[in-house]
Order: sequence, then structure tokens, then C-alpha cells
Amino acid sequence: MADEYGSWKTFGERLVYDNRWVKVGLTDVEAPNGERWEYHVVHLARIAIALIVNDQDEALMLWRYRFATEQWGYELLGGMVDDGDDSAGTAAREAAEESGWRPVGEPEHLVSFEPLPGQVTAPVDVYLWRQAEHVGEPTETEEVGRVEWVPLSQVNELAQRQQLLGSGTLVSLLYYLNSRKA
Repeated sequence: MADEYGSWKTFGERLVYDNRWVKVGLTDVEAPNGERWEYHVVHLARIAIALIVNDQDEALMLWRYRFATEQWGYELLGGMVDDGDDSAGTAAREAAEESGWRPVGEPEHLVSFEPLPGQVTAPVDVYLWRQAEHVGEPTETEEVGRVEWVPLSQVNELAQRQQLLGSGTLVSLLYYLNSRKA
């Protein structure tokens, strides 16, 4: 792949900021035109998302506020995968903590993607469950919001109104809806 037309060459990276949630590096790169410089790259932790769809064709979501973009909207459940943890297990655990609903059964890996590959590494893994059991109130106190079963028939309208927050939610729902038509 490195010899394919249009590929970039990398000669190493030095970290200029590093913590649990985000790392920023300067990567020594050479563009296809032969120019070479240091390029900023942001590295975010792997995220695991639970898409739980019930028999009424509804997805379990959290209506919440995101301060960085100053937006209210719906998000699927999920969170950061810690080193050594299983991505599907993280999605299931986060779903239960954030919503009080525990996914039931084996997950189906739906899709994995990188939302901003030009400057950011931010791997996202999405898992599908078709059942969940209510186990109590949410226990995650940082991820508070209104837990709702949202009809999938509303996805396009919610997307148009910018009420589906983040690429993890948008890509997951649109991919799911598109794949079941195939």
C-alpha cells in the first residue's frame, strides 16, 4: 500500500501532549508531492458503541447535552475501551451503566470506522443487540440524560434536525438501516 499512487510516507512521531483521553503528536511526513514537514495528529481512545434495537423497531438512546458543541440530542450508548478490555464487553457494560438496560445475548459486530482520518485516529466499534433487560436506574453519574426507546423511523428526521450527536450515533444508525434493506 505504501507504494500506491498518492500515498504519504511517515518517518516517526513525537508526542507533544499525552493523557488518558487524548494524545497529540507531531508526525514527520512526506506528502505525495515530495514536501516534508511535521503534521499534527490527534489520537483518541477506541470507542465501543451499543446499538440495541427492540421488537418495536426502536433503538435505545440517551437524550443529553454536549458542552463542547453546545448541543442537545440523542446518542447511542457506549464509551472508551480501556487497555486490555474487550470492545464488545465495553459496549455492553457502558450501555447498562448509562441506561439501566443490559444487552442480552451475543452481540453482532455491526461496523468499525475512523470518523476523521485526515488528522485524527479515533477508532469506533459498533455492536448490535436485539434484546435488553431493564436492570435498574443508570449508575453512571457523568453520563446523565433521558433514556428513551426512539423509533428508527425518526432517524432521518432527527439527523436533519442535527439531533443525533456524533458520528458514532449517526454512522451506526444509518449503517444499520441501510444494511437491513440489502
